Amino acid sequence: MKINPMQHEMQTMALEAQNTSRAATGQQVSQDFGELLSGAINTVNGIQKTSNEMATRFDQGDRSVSLSDVMIARNKSSVAFEATVQTRNKLVEAYKELMNMPV
Repeated sequence: MKINPMQHEMQTMALEAQNTSRAATGQQVSQDFGELLSGAINTVNGIQKTSNEMATRFDQGDRSVSLSDVMIARNKSSVAFEATVQTRNKLVEAYKELMNMPV
């Protein structure tokens, strides 16, 4: 069973966060975070495009694509998108909490 690319990236981020031997400035951290976030969003976008292409091929009568393949691709796309939405919600929640902190 293949590991979802977004889950793999999250695990990589967790391992990097545990690695305290690297002293990084705020600018380096924000650049790394931005790159990881952008990569994760691009991965989800790729999964959605693949799902849509499979559905289109199935609708056009391509015999190499089965209905079960299309349904699995749709479910993977749905799970990846839901994970992205939940991640965004957590980031927004954390941002609001930081903004409400007294200085």
